[in-house]
Amino acid sequence: MTFAEILPLLMFLALAVFLFSGFPVAFILGGIGLSFAFIAILVDPWLFDWPQFNAIPARVYGSIAENLILTAIPMFIFMGTMLEKSGIAKDLLNCLQYLLRRVPGGLALSVVMMGTILAATTGIIGASVVMMSLLALPVMMQKNYSPALSSGTIAASGTLGILIPPSIMLVIMADLLSKSVGNLFVAAIIPGFMLAGFYMIYIVTICWLKPELAPKLDKDFKLNVRGGTAVMVLRSFVPPVLLITMVLGSILGGLATPTEAASVGAAGAILLGLLNLVILPKLGVQEMSFDGTENIDTEEPAERGSFLGFVRVVWDVVQRSALTNAMIFGIFIGATLFSYVFRQIGGEEVVIHIFDSWGLDSWGILIALMMLVFCLGFFFDWIEITLIVLPVFAPIIAKLDFGDHVAAVDMVYWFAILMAINLQTSFLTPPFGFALFYLKAVAPPEIKIQNIYKGIIPFVILQLIGLALVMRFPELAMWLPRVLLN
Repeated sequence: MTFAEILPLLMFLALAVFLFSGFPVAFILGGIGLSFAFIAILVDPWLFDWPQFNAIPARVYGSIAENLILTAIPMFIFMGTMLEKSGIAKDLLNCLQYLLRRVPGGLALSVVMMGTILAATTGIIGASVVMMSLLALPVMMQKNYSPALSSGTIAASGTLGILIPPSIMLVIMADLLSKSVGNLFVAAIIPGFMLAGFYMIYIVTICWLKPELAPKLDKDFKLNVRGGTAVMVLRSFVPPVLLITMVLGSILGGLATPTEAASVGAAGAILLGLLNLVILPKLGVQEMSFDGTENIDTEEPAERGSFLGFVRVVWDVVQRSALTNAMIFGIFIGATLFSYVFRQIGGEEVVIHIFDSWGLDSWGILIALMMLVFCLGFFFDWIEITLIVLPVFAPIIAKLDFGDHVAAVDMVYWFAILMAINLQTSFLTPPFGFALFYLKAVAPPEIKIQNIYKGIIPFVILQLIGLALVMRFPELAMWLPRVLLN
């Protein structure tokens, strides 16, 4: 092979090396793309020439700045951050903790349910894991829960946001694959809630077999709110569920596009924040409290009863959302530049040639891709894997033939859901599982990294079981879109 033919492979090798350097990922992707564009010009002007540089700004602007699909991402981020900072998430977890107090592992189950609800409002994994770590982990330690079970439950529940719609990752996948975001959202519903169900079944089973892992709450744990359980549910459980219904219902009912539904969610989160921080305190409604245990609380309680305090909370949410968006869109720009140069210097042809040389059939190629994505998850974040792998392997997937196992029209959507389930493991697998880093950063001192690594093993296995089931039974993903959208 000539140097020009191995240039795409060297480009991937450089990416793998520099991603461990600690530099911002956006700069690494963009810098490697530009560097190899210059190298290609020096090696062979037919690979890449100077006029092709003019296409880079237009490609970035057209695929990112002018892309209306991506406008949903800032609003979903704002919605999730608003629920956190306004105290709605804290009240919801307190409510779930009380309702599940008699069930084996009730507090752990409430964390899974909380993660499921957060996943259905926003796809920000870091925010979900940090929020639940701050809210639930100290209480779980106070109640003598197993450190491994506690940390594993929180980390795994936080990753549900990558699959359960509205998911930022599914928006990005739909854009990269030029497919409908709405169809992809609907296809992810059953697999997402299936995994949440697996987590709950595992927790109830292990806590029933080994009660010492999750002791039940004290018998004197009583709700201290005027109106009792009904008022607590109406105040803390119904509003976020209603917001989810508004967002997902408008998409599934064909009343709004995902981008329009995201704006509905952002507006709804502001109204819920106003209700929780200003209106209810003005009406004399007290904060929820319990006898017999410490309330789940945050380190920075939101200001209540003051409209000026609400404005300060909104401003903080806007700043946090802006920083998160800047990080994500910076990576978009770098990845767009990287993939453009990779294609121009013949990267797609090299990858296709490698797979052809292995002599694999369609199933062999799919399993090889899933194994590759799983292994990449040990070292890279989902956004890096998605933005690098999908543009390269999408042409390969489009050529696969699984016969009657899955219809050709469904195949790309099915593959995207398999990718999404697989990429959940990238947050949990050491050494660079980002959910583990998020959790360890805010965990109490008694939570050791060994506890976290031990705790995530059963949940990674459950995720792989879910992946195998959707691979074996494509209707788990494709039945609901066929019923609702066709």
